[in-house]
Amino acid sequence: MAGHDAQSFIDRAPLTRFHLKLTLFSAGGPLLDGYAVTIIGLALLTLAPALHLDATQTGLTAAAALAGILVGGLVFGRLTDRIGRKVMYIANLVALSAVSILCAFVVDAWQLIALRFVLGIMIGADYPIASSLLAEFVPSRHRGRLLGALFAAFGVGAALAAGAGWALSALGPDAWRWMLASPAVIGVVTLVLRLNAPESPRWLLNHGRRDEAERVVRKIWGPDARVDELREPESAPSTALLNRRSVRRMAFVSAFFIAHVVPLFAVYSFGPTLLHRLGIGTDSPYLPEVIIALLFVVGSVPGLWLVDRIGRIPLLVGTFAIMVVVFAFIALAPAAPPGLLFAALALFAIASGASNFIEIIVPNELFPTSVRATATGIVVAVSRIGAAISTFLLPTVLAGLGTSAVMWFLAAVNAAGLLGTVVLGEETMGRPLSALPAGARLPGRGGRG
Repeated sequence: MAGHDAQSFIDRAPLTRFHLKLTLFSAGGPLLDGYAVTIIGLALLTLAPALHLDATQTGLTAAAALAGILVGGLVFGRLTDRIGRKVMYIANLVALSAVSILCAFVVDAWQLIALRFVLGIMIGADYPIASSLLAEFVPSRHRGRLLGALFAAFGVGAALAAGAGWALSALGPDAWRWMLASPAVIGVVTLVLRLNAPESPRWLLNHGRRDEAERVVRKIWGPDARVDELREPESAPSTALLNRRSVRRMAFVSAFFIAHVVPLFAVYSFGPTLLHRLGIGTDSPYLPEVIIALLFVVGSVPGLWLVDRIGRIPLLVGTFAIMVVVFAFIALAPAAPPGLLFAALALFAIASGASNFIEIIVPNELFPTSVRATATGIVVAVSRIGAAISTFLLPTVLAGLGTSAVMWFLAAVNAAGLLGTVVLGEETMGRPLSALPAGARLPGRGGRG
């Protein structure tokens, strides 16, 4: 195992109830992301006619949160590295809950687009905040599963949204208002759970607050824990992110992150529309969406079991290959029996669920404490550029070129992710966080430790 001799007391310690609670609290952000992205697709069924949305406004409404996530990742990742994980861990949930409630009172499309953009900023902020905090507390041998569980929560949020949308649809033409306000419930619950979370001792030590770091580690790991074991080689943030090794790492993570989220958000944001085009769910647009959303969660179970056993790269390569085949099949046979097409989409959901959480694991493992949240925020932002553009354009492409064109595009995106992983991929399974700072020389061929 690369860097085994650099293990700290955190890596040597057993998994405890504290780690599981922190994972649960941190999962609130990705869960909200999945919920917010999915609920808009269901809300659009009554929202679009209520606000008289055209194709452009529909695309902007669906893409606004994704564009906001881009801004939130870029701005708040760096801010989290500067002012601390815990402050941001709490503050962004307050703003997110308030904005969700305001969405229920909009009277035109542009108000909603603006609020969904702000909502996205808060969601984007939470990825680097929550994942950095959790990564800095978890033993390396369990880090893949627990960090992966954060993004697996995206699927849980999507499934909850599908179920909530189905239930709230009974409220009639104004059901969309209740749907858009509903993320506030999750936001408030998550906020309450997070109030007593500790600050990261790695961050405290990195900012010269040794006494506070000492108090945190003794409270959690006992009096024998030595905070000096958490020290990392010093590196300025600019150096840590701009050297050749770091640029390659950013390219690798961005490539597979984009390849995951573009089809994921296409299926979630416009799931009912795509399913209807394929002849699925013509009687009820809600039930097939609920099933697909649940299958993303089902897929995360074998994925979380495998990620710390076979590694990040093999799991990415295998699942990307499956998704390419699925979308190519639907593109070639869009008139196949609806049951067969639904089975293909179900396979996509399981394969995606089995690996899409890796995009939150790897950046946290590749970069040092001084820039961990910044790097994670940047790759989250980059991924949302592609997702926002494709989500905005999808209604127009679907109307002008048809379902097969959309499916070929999604197959190509996944093929690009597969190629990027094979060419640039760097295995991080079992690596202590302090072992290999960005820019360090890596052991083994191709930088795979």
